[in-house]
Amino acid sequence: MIKLKNIISFFVTVVVMFLIVINFDAIKDVLKDLDFSKSEVFVPPSNQWKKNYDFIYFKNTDKFMPDNYEEMVNIFYTALNNGWKEFTFYCGLEYEDCLNDVTKISYNEKFLAEINNFIHPYNSYSTIRTMYDETGEITIEVDKLYSEEEINLIDADIDKIISNNIKDNMTDRQKIKQIHDYIINNTQYDQERAKNNQSKYDSARIHGVLYDRYAICSGYTDTMAVVLTKLGIKNFKVASDNHVWNAVYLDGKWYHLDVTWDDPVTNSGKNYLDDTYFLINDDQLAKLDKENKKTDHIFDRNIYLEFK
Repeated sequence: MIKLKNIISFFVTVVVMFLIVINFDAIKDVLKDLDFSKSEVFVPPSNQWKKNYDFIYFKNTDKFMPDNYEEMVNIFYTALNNGWKEFTFYCGLEYEDCLNDVTKISYNEKFLAEINNFIHPYNSYSTIRTMYDETGEITIEVDKLYSEEEINLIDADIDKIISNNIKDNMTDRQKIKQIHDYIINNTQYDQERAKNNQSKYDSARIHGVLYDRYAICSGYTDTMAVVLTKLGIKNFKVASDNHVWNAVYLDGKWYHLDVTWDDPVTNSGKNYLDDTYFLINDDQLAKLDKENKKTDHIFDRNIYLEFK
């Protein structure tokens, strides 16, 4: 009798184990569908400078347990676009390359700078740090390029510029041209910073345009980006290895807008107001560079897909 009970018990155990094995894949599928991120990830509120529209390469996401590199990239973009100063998320359960991909992104300064180009200048970073451990917990810490005090000052002054230069009956193209001309007429290119990366002016930021009246391309471009956003016009910044300019969405198409190159440096020191690089398409930009034997506008077309 005892032997019979033992045989029955053994048989039941084998059957149960068999059922567990054949249903393991189904159990995994159920686990995959569970949204652990909502209970495990604290999502801070967005600030007012978040862009609510997506781009082709970078997209906002609410999935904070990535399963692949693309989802990981979108988390970095989302954290910056939302203006979060600190954010913690976790590797997906089956994302084997997760920590390798975190390392790849974190140490790629050029790629992180590309992300910076697609967000509002007020949310852009001056430094970004990524910390992670073997458990798959990843934390991003961000130091902003513009402080809250600076933003309050800049924003009020840009509102005044818009109020003094923009009329309601203007088309979007006319509005952009007014600001384009205002920036050029009130700013000189900071040759010292361009040559030596040293200057008494804060020319790499918006301050250079608004207060010092000297700027390099990043100062011109940040200023225009803030104005474009205030006017309700989609935009981002485009960067090559040594230059940055604006991309503007107008009448259903993307155009290049290079305020810096429309404010040329002359040997005589005389100021010129140019519009050669005002809202031109991709072919026109390439043609101008070829004619001028320049390579300043060669950019990564695998990221700036709006122009591909």
